[in-house]
Amino acid sequence: MKHSVILDVDTGIDDAMAIMFAVRHPDIDVKAITCLSGNVSVDKVVANTLAVLDLLGAPDIPVAAGARRPLIEPARDASWVHGETGLGDLRLPAGSRVPEQVHAVELLRRELLAADEPVTIVALAPLTNLALLLRVYPEVADRVGRIVFMGGSASVGNASAVAEFNIWHDPEAAAIVLSSGIPLTMYGLDVFNVVEVAAERVAELAASERAVDAALGSLLGFQLVDPADGTVFSHPLIGDAGAVCALVAPELFRFERVPVQVDISQGIGRGQTIVDRRSYGGEDAVYAPGQEPWPLVDVALGVDTGAVLELFFDVVTGVRV
Repeated sequence: MKHSVILDVDTGIDDAMAIMFAVRHPDIDVKAITCLSGNVSVDKVVANTLAVLDLLGAPDIPVAAGARRPLIEPARDASWVHGETGLGDLRLPAGSRVPEQVHAVELLRRELLAADEPVTIVALAPLTNLALLLRVYPEVADRVGRIVFMGGSASVGNASAVAEFNIWHDPEAAAIVLSSGIPLTMYGLDVFNVVEVAAERVAELAASERAVDAALGSLLGFQLVDPADGTVFSHPLIGDAGAVCALVAPELFRFERVPVQVDISQGIGRGQTIVDRRSYGGEDAVYAPGQEPWPLVDVALGVDTGAVLELFFDVVTGVRV
């Protein structure tokens, strides 16, 4: 099955790996890549995206810059996770192309209207660009077949105790997207955090003479410094790339279609995705009947880690693990 896809990214380490996978997968047609601030500033995101596309020898995929900050709050990056440039220790030549001279929202609209069939948007960043699109051009919602987003959690958070970074960065945008009526797939921390690459494989890639393999090894090998206590550690996850794997190989994941809501309050739960996995109602139904139903979302809760890694490396490097 061929997938027409627009990637919405804040290209840091794992977004770069997701771009590698999407561009090299034979059944994915990347129509455009839209960028926004998240892991790093939008200017760095655009530069990283163009550089990665050049590394891949990719076709002339249009790239555009979008939101520089969330809808309400100031921009807050994750450079402690992705490094100052966003690509860890990897240094790539500047891209040979310039981005489209339109806002990402305009590029999204253009590509959606030009497509012969509904397009899947794979959102690997805060959802600000998509929220703006749906508010400015609500008529294009019917042109979106599905949104697969990396974000949220049914359990633990990372930006806070309960909130995942992409949702925490712009909860209001996430709430707009969840209430859009567009079919949604949530690839959250429940699966994100377990698709980890063995250290031996990372070292092997980093030592490769093949440019893409070596770049992949550098990205996976970046060491993090815990901002709480200064501990240095490695966590070689394919991260956002797993969300693209879930699009083309959903059979490798366990999904539940359940109600999901985003906490947009200013309390300690801000940005949490509240995933209601109950099989029957509770006191909320007794004492607060008639509430609006929550959006139903296909939430990834389990994964065949070995099979996903095999798929990822088979596509990106041409070598099975």
